[in-house]
Amino acid sequence: QVQLVESGGGLVQSGDSLRLSCAASGTIFSTYAIGWFRQASGKDREFVAAIRRSGGSTSYADSVKGRFTISRDNVKNTVYLQMNSLKPEDTAVYYCAVGVGGTSSRLYDYWGQGTQVTVSS
Repeated sequence: QVQLVESGGGLVQSGDSLRLSCAASGTIFSTYAIGWFRQASGKDREFVAAIRRSGGSTSYADSVKGRFTISRDNVKNTVYLQMNSLKPEDTAVYYCAVGVGGTSSRLYDYWGQGTQVTVSS
């Protein structure tokens, strides 16, 4: 049983930074790609960022490129999403997921419960 627990969300002001964490258990963490997705109220879930098994390859949605950075620590079984220069449109519930990688949520098999990020203007 794979378990993912996100943390680090909160209420911040526009321009602030947050770092989200995703801790994994019950799996050989280093064999999976990890993705971050987000879902704003009334909208579909959308891809944010992903990192390959080795951590050497990352991808980002255009809306966050240059502001967000995804990284992983395979020793700690944890993936991070550093979010800088936050904007009100970044407000959403953020989810991490484990899978084969890519930008489609269908490529991820296990999901965390989500953490709320709210950015005020």
